[in-house]
Amino acid sequence: MKRLCDLTRWFEGRRGALVALSGGVDSALVAYAALSRLGDSAVAVTADYRTLSQEELGAAKAVCSEIGIRHVMLRYDELENPDFVRNDRLRCYYCRSELGGRIARLAEEMEGHWDVVDGTNLDDLGDYRPGIEAMRKNRVQSPLVETGFTKDDVRAVARDVGLSVHDRPSNSCLASRIPWGERITAERLARVELGERIVRQMSGARQVRVRDVGGSARIEVEPEALHVFDDGDNRVRDGNCGDACQGKSDGGGRRDARRGVVDDRGVGSAGPARDLRGSRLMQAITERLVLIGFDGAALDPEGYRPGKINDVVTH
Repeated sequence: MKRLCDLTRWFEGRRGALVALSGGVDSALVAYAALSRLGDSAVAVTADYRTLSQEELGAAKAVCSEIGIRHVMLRYDELENPDFVRNDRLRCYYCRSELGGRIARLAEEMEGHWDVVDGTNLDDLGDYRPGIEAMRKNRVQSPLVETGFTKDDVRAVARDVGLSVHDRPSNSCLASRIPWGERITAERLARVELGERIVRQMSGARQVRVRDVGGSARIEVEPEALHVFDDGDNRVRDGNCGDACQGKSDGGGRRDARRGVVDDRGVGSAGPARDLRGSRLMQAITERLVLIGFDGAALDPEGYRPGKINDVVTH
């Protein structure tokens, strides 16, 4: 457990730590280590805002309860920030600037001295992440980076200490499903969240992204789950999708189910989408996505990989 010792030792000599916690494995491990070293002087902070799905919020609450760390919620509406909703390449910078600033003010309001930390790991530094720079400007520190943790290291240690989220698929805010240059609205965020719930429940895939590209849904699942969409392995699951499967729409987008079979234009992707007009599963999913406001849907034949939304812009 040397890696865990390195992480908990990082907190030595500190009087308190506020952990920016999202519900994922990275920040969960940081919270675990902070609590192990600092006890009640470790507090987890989660921003409950529009771009955090209810599933992620629930995961954040559950992991804090599991660890036993005090959990504070910050509630605000990032859609009131015009820089953020404009959705240019600095979207994450604007979002994290506001988040980092709010956590920093919380630290000032609380008694004692608090270091603010997050769950950034070494692998995160290899992608385009302007939000990391924004957090640094607000003096947010990254213990996982400073102690040399990769994502695999995080998962291995989290598994060893028994954290239930050790194998939880990575996630990102709902705004990341909308390509740069397309305005972020509450309706689009809700549509994406419901869409991902539908795809997850009907396909059984664990890693799901529903990209809202000009009103059409671009579906990504982990490559290992693509086979369930093939004609020879169609598994229409009777998942309880709630209002989303009952035709409740946010009011944006047409409901012509005839267009909802498959949009095989390859929406926003490098390369054509797989033609799945004969797939019962894709038909069923697309019909439901159209009912909640999407114009159509296509499955990305390459499957999910981090940062793929950037390809929508560059191509």
